[in-house]
Amino acid sequence: MTAVREIRLKSRPSGLPKADNFEMATVELPAPAAGEVQVKNLWMTVDPYMRGRMNDVKSYVPPFQLGKALEGGAIGEVTASSDPNLKPGDLVQSNFGWREGFNAPAAAVQKLDPAGLPPQTFLGAAGMPGLTAYAGLLKIAGLKDGDIVFVSGAAGAVGSMVAQIAKAKGHTVIGSAGGADKVAFLKEIGVDQVIDYKAEKDLTAALMRAAPDGIDVYFDNVGGEHLEAALAAARPFGRFALCGAISMYNATEPPPGPRNLVQMVGKQLRMEGFIVSSHWDMMAPFQRDLAQWVREGKVTWKETVFEGIGKAPEAFVGLFQGANLGKMLVKLA
Repeated sequence: MTAVREIRLKSRPSGLPKADNFEMATVELPAPAAGEVQVKNLWMTVDPYMRGRMNDVKSYVPPFQLGKALEGGAIGEVTASSDPNLKPGDLVQSNFGWREGFNAPAAAVQKLDPAGLPPQTFLGAAGMPGLTAYAGLLKIAGLKDGDIVFVSGAAGAVGSMVAQIAKAKGHTVIGSAGGADKVAFLKEIGVDQVIDYKAEKDLTAALMRAAPDGIDVYFDNVGGEHLEAALAAARPFGRFALCGAISMYNATEPPPGPRNLVQMVGKQLRMEGFIVSSHWDMMAPFQRDLAQWVREGKVTWKETVFEGIGKAPEAFVGLFQGANLGKMLVKLA
C-alpha cells in the first residue's frame, strides 16, 4: 500500500474561497488492478473554471462533490502498471490533480511525449490554456488581416498566449493587466499598448487612448468593466470571444451587465462564448504551430509555482487575487 495525500472540498464557498472550504486527507493506494496504473503526480494545475465547479449548480461540467478529492489537470509518472501499454517511468497527463498519487484505468490517462519541453508546459502554454487561446482567437473571433486585438487578463496563462499568437500573426495588440510586474512582462513579449487596470480610474477612457482607432477583436477573460470598455471601443463588425469572466466568479450577488450592450446593434458586433473542450480537434494543429513559434522565438511563457499539495488551496485562491504571472502551478514532487 502507498500512502498519498489529497485535497477535498469540505464546504461550498460563498464569495472568495477560504482555507476552511478545503481539507487534506490521506488515502492508501493498493497495487493497481488489471488494466490499471498507479501514478505519482509531479505537477498539478489550478484554473479559474474550478471555482464554478465548487457551486452546487448545473453547468457544462458536474459540480465537485463534498468530501471528495477535487479534480484538475496533472502531470505524473507511472510507478506501477498492470497495463501492457504503460510502464513505470512513463509520463502521463490526467485529470486527477489535487492529489499526490492515484490508481486509475490506463484509458483514463494519456501518455505524454514532452518533445523537449518541460512536462508542466502541457498544463499551460502547450496544453489546455494554450489551446483555449488558439481556438478562441482564430476560430471563435475569426482573426483576420489587419485586426486590432484587445486582450483582458493578458498576463495570465490564456491571455498571454492570445497576445503572443496575435503578435506572431502580425497584429496590433492591446493588453490589460494589474501591476507593474505584469505590465513589464507584456511589454517584454511585444504587446503594443499595455493598460494597468489597477492604476486607471476609467478603464474605457484608458482603452480609448490605447486604441484610438478602435478594436476589431476582444478576447475576454475578465468580464465586467473590461467588457463594457471593449464594447465602447469596438469598431463596426467587431468580434468578441468570451472565454471567462474572472471578475465575477466570486460574486455573491448578480453583477450588473454592461450598460452599453446596445452598441452591439449599431456596430453590428458578434459576441460568442466558448468552452475549450468543444475544440480538442484543434490540439494537433495548435501544437504544430506552437512548436514553430517557439523555434522562431515568437512565443514564451511564465509560470508561478507553489510547492507541495498543502499549498494547492492557496495557489487556487491566488488566481482571484492577481497572484499569478502566467500559469499558476503546484509542484508536487
